[in-house]
This record gives sequence, structure tokens and C-alpha cells, in this order.
Amino acid sequence: MIERLIEPRLRSAAAQQPVVVLTGPRQSGKTTLCRAIFPDRPYVNLEPLDQREFARRDPRAFLRSVRDGAVIDEIQRVPDLLSYIQADVDEDPRAGRFILTGSQNLLLLAAVTQTLAGRAAMLELLPLSSEELLGAGMMADDPFATIIAGGYPRIHDRKLVPSVWLADYVAAYVERDVRQVLNVGDLFAFQTFLGLAAGRASQLLSLAGLGSDAGVTQPTARQWLSVLEATYVAWRLPPLHGNFRKRLVKTPKLCFYDTGLLCHLVGIRTRDELVRHPLRGPIFENWVISEVLKWHRHRGLVPRMSFYRDRAGLEVDLIVEAGGVTRAVEVKSSATIADDFFDALDAFAELRRGCDRLVIHAGSARQHRTDRLALPWSELHTISWA
Repeated sequence: MIERLIEPRLRSAAAQQPVVVLTGPRQSGKTTLCRAIFPDRPYVNLEPLDQREFARRDPRAFLRSVRDGAVIDEIQRVPDLLSYIQADVDEDPRAGRFILTGSQNLLLLAAVTQTLAGRAAMLELLPLSSEELLGAGMMADDPFATIIAGGYPRIHDRKLVPSVWLADYVAAYVERDVRQVLNVGDLFAFQTFLGLAAGRASQLLSLAGLGSDAGVTQPTARQWLSVLEATYVAWRLPPLHGNFRKRLVKTPKLCFYDTGLLCHLVGIRTRDELVRHPLRGPIFENWVISEVLKWHRHRGLVPRMSFYRDRAGLEVDLIVEAGGVTRAVEVKSSATIADDFFDALDAFAELRRGCDRLVIHAGSARQHRTDRLALPWSELHTISWA
């Protein structure tokens, strides 16, 4: 099993709270990790119909069958069970009794917040980060090969062809998860929407434009975007707000959790296709942003991430704020460092005094200049983002 960075945080949470909820995309490694860390706990998967019906129809008997605790997989399949777990842990609040996993983000978070507030720790396990792949000796030495492969563990564990595995993943996702979250009648239209959304990765999100291109109304586009967020496919990076005496863009950017899936959705199948593709820059930017998100989430941290764009055209790809420090990040898919890479960062530094300026590029050179650092993609994880 590939060592996951979240493991210490998961063990710590289980030593303090009676319930730990680990969410993340399907196939991100949640079950494998929990069963490896808690081998003494019985394992129950609520995906099979018989187990699901047992938990739904007689939740008290179901919990009696795992009186000393259990790893319960796909808890979102029986959300009402959370109320019975609440009553159970109130009577027996031993730490780490129930380890719950789920693959629906927003819906599960709302249910846990309502029923298990103060009793549960919430953690997220995203697909493998470059740091985890590097630690396992599985990361490619080329940024675009790394991006195409993505981070789903099974692809790397079994050395599968990403495009083949991801085709099955998308088919199963559309047929199963989408219908669980929302009654999408026209699955072909949703798949079209999904591909068009992927083509807008790292770009400002216009729901009206996206809906129009997909042939659906703006309210439908909004609903379908909520499906992508709820099932850990995509998320919105907010714009930076503040008193800059500038007219700032208020529209978020659309980002995808996994760049292998992103490439597959826009029809890119190989590393060479990605290098030549007009979306190479936005996809590389998405990869950097998702890596920074994983750096935080796999350490149990909530990041303060945004981007900056004003009406005058000044844009900074990523802003990360932590501990009173602002780090402005420019992302370049070029392998060669050019002097103008820092232009936008220098202009932003005039507005936000004292910010750190960082360029992350697709090459191998590291350059440290006064108050500025150019970092190769392979060393992104060496930055202490928090």
C-alpha cells in the first residue's frame, strides 16, 4: 500500500473522537487506508443491497452487530444511520469506535454537521499527491506524464493504462453516483456538460455560458455543477477579496481534483497529446492548484486559497494565506524560466506589501532571487504552504 500523508492525522483523530469521517472521491484509497490502519475493526460496506437494507430497516440491530465499533464504508448510502450512531456514541463515547467513509462531499458534510457535531472529526482523502507518489517511487520524471496519470491509486498500484481505467471510472460515475445525488434524466446531456466543464478548468466560471454550450438552462447548469462538487470531481477556487482600490473580478475559477480525469474528459489520452494541446497551460495550472490543496487536506488543514484578477487585467494564478503570510504564485507550463514570469507577481506585490513571490514551472531549474523564487514542478511539495 502506498503510504498516505493523512495517516498520522487519521490516527490522531481516532484517538480523540468517537467518530471519524473520511470523505473523498471514489477510488481515492479511503477503504484501503482505513482497513490497514484499523485492522481490528469489523468492516461493513453499505454499497451491497443486503447490508444497506439491514442498516436502513433496523439500524439499532445493525449497530448492535458492531457494538465495539467498525469501519463503515459508503455511509452516504444510509444517511439516517448517522442519527442512531449519535445516540450510540453518546452512551458509549470511547474514542475511535466508528470510522465512516463516504464519497459525497457536500451532502455528507451537511448530514454529519447536523447529527454528529462535537462527536466526529472530518477528514478528506484526495487522489495521490506528487509527494506521495514520489515517496512510493512511482512519480514520473516528466510533469506532463505525471499530469496524464493523475492520482488514483489503482492506476499506479497496478500499472494500468490511465485512459482505459478512467473510461470505466467515468462510465460508472455517470451511471451510479450522478443518479444517486440528482435525478439526471438525460445522462448523455450530462456527459456533454461534464466534458465542457473540463474544457474550462482553471478559467473563470460562467454558468450561463457553460449551460448555453451544453444546451441546458442556467439553473440546470448550476444543479449539475453541484453534482460535480458533491462527488469530488470539481471545486471552485474563489477570487481574492480585499481593499485593493481596484475593481476585482468576483467570479470563481473551476478546478478539478484530479488532472488524469480532467485530461480524459477533454479527450487527451497521452503525454505527447497534452504537450501539444492548447489547454496545456490551464491543465498544468490546475495540477499545481490541486497539489497545493492536497498538501493541506492530507495534513488535516483547511487552506485559504484564492486567485487575484482585477478589471485592468492583472492576474495572479494562486494566492495562499497562512499565519499572516501571503504567498502569490504564478504557474508557467514552460520548462525555461523567463524574466517576465515575475511581472504579475511584482505588480501584485505593490498592492499587497510583504507577500512572497513564487513561480512554479515545468522545468527542472531552481532560481532564488531577492524576495522571489522560481521552483520546478517536482519540488512543489517542499514548500511549507501552512
